[in-house]
Amino acid sequence: MRTTLHTRRAVAALAAVGALALAGCGGNGDGKGGPAGSTGSAETVSLPRLDGQELQVVAVWTGPEQEGFTKVLKEFERRTGAKVGYVPTQDAMLNYIGTKIAGGAPPDVAMLQQVGALREAVERGWAKPAGREAREQVEANYSRGWQQLGTVDSKLYGVYFKAANKSLVWYNAAVFDNAGVSEPKTWKEFLSTAETISASGVAPVSVGGADGWTLTDWFENVYLSQAGPEKYDRLARHEIPWTDPSVARALTTLGELFGRPDLIAGGPDGALQTEFPASVTQTFTGGDRPKAAMVFEGDFVSVNIAQTDAEIGTDAKVFPFPAVDGDPPVVTGGDVAVALTDKPATQALMTFLASPDAAALWAAEGGFLSPNKALDTAAYPNDVQRGIAEALIASGDSFRFDMSDQMPQSFGGTPGKGEWKALQDFLKNPRDVAGTQRRLEADAAAAYRDGS
Repeated sequence: MRTTLHTRRAVAALAAVGALALAGCGGNGDGKGGPAGSTGSAETVSLPRLDGQELQVVAVWTGPEQEGFTKVLKEFERRTGAKVGYVPTQDAMLNYIGTKIAGGAPPDVAMLQQVGALREAVERGWAKPAGREAREQVEANYSRGWQQLGTVDSKLYGVYFKAANKSLVWYNAAVFDNAGVSEPKTWKEFLSTAETISASGVAPVSVGGADGWTLTDWFENVYLSQAGPEKYDRLARHEIPWTDPSVARALTTLGELFGRPDLIAGGPDGALQTEFPASVTQTFTGGDRPKAAMVFEGDFVSVNIAQTDAEIGTDAKVFPFPAVDGDPPVVTGGDVAVALTDKPATQALMTFLASPDAAALWAAEGGFLSPNKALDTAAYPNDVQRGIAEALIASGDSFRFDMSDQMPQSFGGTPGKGEWKALQDFLKNPRDVAGTQRRLEADAAAAYRDGS
């Protein structure tokens, strides 16, 4: 998948996010309710009556994310009369779908997390092209880059409903104040800031290494900033091997953090036992002596912060991922809706998910970012989340999609295998750059050869 060139306009938009956080921010800082004037369930798209029809939707969302998505599905039920069942699955979505299809009971709509998984679903004959109404919504409401991400062989199959800005670092404001540090703008400043925080008595960085996808995000941000967008695209398509010197350079840079146990909460062993949600909550609990001062991940971190007493914009602030020998990176991710059956209700749900109506419902709940440019950003519950959303839309096509999500699922999206496992091993032994490269290349070559 090719996106347009990385530009300084996107960098400037992301930098504004940090300024919003420093300003203290209005709105509901807990991310649990929409502001006055929220678009709510205003109707801008026409849907048919579908009384008596039933749908099943599968996604990986649980907890607060499942609650947010359920509000969207309930509104679809109210407006159409259809009944929608939701089934949360594990990360390896294609395995689940394949089993259901083999049993003659495919889900109607799947929310896939990888561009590679979308391509595989099309190649296996599982995915159905988006209908006319859904295509019209996508063409009207999405930039060309997001349209291309949902397109395979010149046909639109996917609707990107939920996006992610994966180039953010969230931090505990009290710890920064006590240590006398400010938001770093470069990788060198980031490491220096971490050292100062460590000297103040708090572990600087929380890493959710038990979930391998967080480590792929670390690598991708470093690699994009350091190697540049052209190399990033070529590595994503496996046009250059993982044994390339650019990969060695990025791993060596990442090792400057991973190789410093004093800079990581719990050290490497502790990080490998820390799941993503805990990596966030331990950063924002414990007053001015939490287990960590910073946690890197996307806008969806706000969902986990909302489970603590920290207030976004006051206690919890955010800055763009620091520049590494180049521009600050702009890495995105997203969940794409794909039709797996030909039911009229299936296509109606695809149309609804492509509309600003559906996006506004979850946006008001917090912990959600939409690539839908027709969504009124007043729907977001606070200025921090609103600023992140506006930065994403302002970047237009000037972003790079999560690299691991563009690759075959067996390499870039399966727990305990491929890139996830290789980077978990690297976290434990960051001096083994060459060995990590060889393992990554062997696993990638096998995955691309098998196409699975």
